[in-house]
Amino acid sequence: MLKLPIWMITIVEEFAPVIYGVSTWYKVEVLVVGAILTRGKRTVSAALRVMGWGQEKNYAKYHHVLNRAVWSGQEASAVLLRLLLKTLAAKGEALVFGIDETIERRWGEKISARGIYRDPVRSSRSHFVKASGLRWMCLMWLTEISWAQRIWALPFLTVLAPSEYYYVERERSPKKLTDWARQMVFQLRRWLPEQALIVVGDSTYAALEFLHACQSLVRPVTVITRLRLDAALYEPAPPYSGRGRPRKKGKRLPTPQQILENEATLWTRVKVDWYDRQEREVEFFSTQAIWFHYGLPAVTIRYVLIRDLAGKFPPQVLLSTDPTLNPEQILTYFIRRWQMETTFQQVRTHLGVETQRQWSDKAIARTTPILMGLFSLVTLLANALILRDGIAARPSAWYAKTLPTFSDALALVRSRLWAYWTFHMSLDDPDMVKVPRLLLERFTDLLAYAA
Repeated sequence: MLKLPIWMITIVEEFAPVIYGVSTWYKVEVLVVGAILTRGKRTVSAALRVMGWGQEKNYAKYHHVLNRAVWSGQEASAVLLRLLLKTLAAKGEALVFGIDETIERRWGEKISARGIYRDPVRSSRSHFVKASGLRWMCLMWLTEISWAQRIWALPFLTVLAPSEYYYVERERSPKKLTDWARQMVFQLRRWLPEQALIVVGDSTYAALEFLHACQSLVRPVTVITRLRLDAALYEPAPPYSGRGRPRKKGKRLPTPQQILENEATLWTRVKVDWYDRQEREVEFFSTQAIWFHYGLPAVTIRYVLIRDLAGKFPPQVLLSTDPTLNPEQILTYFIRRWQMETTFQQVRTHLGVETQRQWSDKAIARTTPILMGLFSLVTLLANALILRDGIAARPSAWYAKTLPTFSDALALVRSRLWAYWTFHMSLDDPDMVKVPRLLLERFTDLLAYAA
């Protein structure tokens, strides 16, 4: 049986009730620790090797954790969210969540949910690149990490959104991304029934049906996303006269594009912390409106038209389904969304997303969400160690690094695990081998830092 350090047990044991069976839980501990310690591919065999169990005769039972064992990924997501909020949430902080999709590049005839998609990393406006793989939708908590002094996107719920071809083969109507997003937001509301929730996303989620569903909840969920410059906007509907059907909208308003081109528009100038944490001066125009399209529900919004004084990015429009939010809040919350792209890049670089080799449907549906959630779990483990021992970034002669990043957090967790099992020495042990400090530090650095 694997013996974990106390600082890790207090966090990991919260997930034990989700796993059915004590023996399965012991295997889960081995695979989780192995996934943290290993470098490169995140396969079951790689996790066993790094744990020193490369000669385990019953290695297949560890594969059963992913493709056969009875446990609920949805319940594990709820536990992870609860731990994140309990550990990292500041009192009075607005709970801001980001939703976005990413493509896991995979090939294989046995992968039934695989599809052909536009590769968002390799494509540009003038160059289209296709990628074969799995499409995942991820819900992340966007919060400031005190010791990193910046916003991090912490994944806790990841869902597989199969391709249209997957549904055609099964003679079912394809499920849109906004349908998946609606279900995920509703699940988030069930987990957090009382808190005020804000969800930010890109223009994919600027869909009237999705926005109306979130706005119509008993406890509405605020959605902030992009709006088209030519969107059809209206004044609120006039009072019902008692004849015919009630009107859904009032007089047509100018589009954001028309307001942008109108020289009489009154702009408000403000300085904001942009994506690169550099202060940027922008101008905005904001007002309330009804966004309406025939055959679809009407949604009350506040939109913010933004233009950059330096001209480094084109004018854009943001909308909020909560008209009481002020324009500065809407802009600040939306800027947090960029950290999701950073998390997607980090899980590929440091946690081995896209290196898995499972092909059964159940294992595929579990492995990537586990690796995404591992990002948040490592953050929690690192936070426990930092509060106890502190952390320092790894500077170099060519890089004056002052604040820790995720690679530093991962290295801290790895180094403490290696020290706990490998370098813990007893003076009573006659086989003790003394290791020079310089060599020990180089060895620790080599093992701890991600490739």
